[in-house]
Amino acid sequence: MPLRERIQTLAASQLFEYSKQDINIFEEFKEALTLGQVRAAERGADGVWRVNHWVKEGILLGFRMGELADMSSADENFRFFDKKTYPVRRTALADRVRIVPGGSSVRDGAYLAPGVVCMPPMYVNVGAYVDEGTMIDSHALVGSCAQVGKRVHLSAAAQIGGVLEPIGAVPVVVEDDVLVGGGCGIYEGTIVRERAVLAAGTILTGSTPVYDLVRGQIYRRAQNAPLEIPAGAVVVPGSRTVASEQGRAWGLSLCAPVIVKYRDEKTDRAVQLEDYLR
Repeated sequence: MPLRERIQTLAASQLFEYSKQDINIFEEFKEALTLGQVRAAERGADGVWRVNHWVKEGILLGFRMGELADMSSADENFRFFDKKTYPVRRTALADRVRIVPGGSSVRDGAYLAPGVVCMPPMYVNVGAYVDEGTMIDSHALVGSCAQVGKRVHLSAAAQIGGVLEPIGAVPVVVEDDVLVGGGCGIYEGTIVRERAVLAAGTILTGSTPVYDLVRGQIYRRAQNAPLEIPAGAVVVPGSRTVASEQGRAWGLSLCAPVIVKYRDEKTDRAVQLEDYLR
């Protein structure tokens, strides 16, 4: 029986105790996640990102199966307690992933492609997919099931939110060659298309409209579609006045990310410096 069918059957069983065979099925699934052979979401030929529901079911199954275990370091200087189904990911030199010393952590079931650079301290959660040549800078987070493309730079303190539940929700997606500035936050299934640039401090959520000064458009999350940032857009933090009488009286404004331009040669020269860090 294919792995997908075995995971779906096991996830639907709602067991309270699991056999050795059940655990082996999950371990096979988790290894496929770690190797990038299965993904929580994938981009179709039409450019649309679609969820692999069964993969999310398998990840949630692991939390249900796991018991709390002592995962402390051998010398017990660092004490950790977590589900035994999700220990720290084992990484070897042959993986060609650069992990700089200093306290980073990658959970088992996360995929790191060759050429990924991890600057300490950073964290990658289960189900995340990080493609070739991407840099995860200090204090950056790649949340559960997030999909990060090739040659992306997640600058210091960037937060790529996790979307594990509901099962059908598209996770946060950052496509190829995107620069995410320091302190940015991308949440609630937002999709950032290729070559976009997010200036430091930009926050993108499902409920935050994005104002495109170049094309004269406002981008929002639709009922059945996530918020999308167009390819090559350069987004900066902005604000908009609260239109209500009380909002005007108090002088309030709300977060309003603004697209001020689309990527050009000047932008490319500015971000080219990132290549030297790899």
